[in-house]
Amino acid sequence: MTRYVPSRSYLSAGLAALLFGAFSAWCGLRWAPAYFAAALFAASAALLLYLATRPAIEIHETHVAIGKRNIPWADIRRLDRTGWHSPLVLNITLFDDSRVLLVYPGDLDSANSLLRHLRRCAREALIDGKPSREFWGEPAPGAERRTLSAPRYRLLRPEDEEEVERLYQRLKSVRHLDPENSTDEK
Repeated sequence: MTRYVPSRSYLSAGLAALLFGAFSAWCGLRWAPAYFAAALFAASAALLLYLATRPAIEIHETHVAIGKRNIPWADIRRLDRTGWHSPLVLNITLFDDSRVLLVYPGDLDSANSLLRHLRRCAREALIDGKPSREFWGEPAPGAERRTLSAPRYRLLRPEDEEEVERLYQRLKSVRHLDPENSTDEK
């Protein structure tokens, strides 16, 4: 079992936004435009505190547990990413066409690890519109694997290849290329 809990930074950032919102509201008593900043801080605090209170996600061999909800791997039909990486936001479509919005407010490494676990364990699901086997680059069942021969690259022009072949044949016949100087150089 692997457990993914929300990052603590969301809680501290939410509390800080709440304090700044309260300070801006207090400043709004003397200067009215500060209420605008207070409203923005309050909205940010609400979003950050919502993310901080998201339930833990547990990966088991037979199911994924999102809080108290257990979803068997065989029930997952689609895993679709949104554009969000941190926090990780996924649309999970189940066998009865119901959807679960998974929001994981963790750091980027944990989010990538969770996404990899979900993709690996949901073997019968479409991953971003592709079948699991195709997404991971595995051959389809029953498909024969073709072996490709190594490509042959041309290193020389045809004229140069003929010259090299002619020199090789000459060397093979006389065992050296320069018969006049072969004894003098020893």
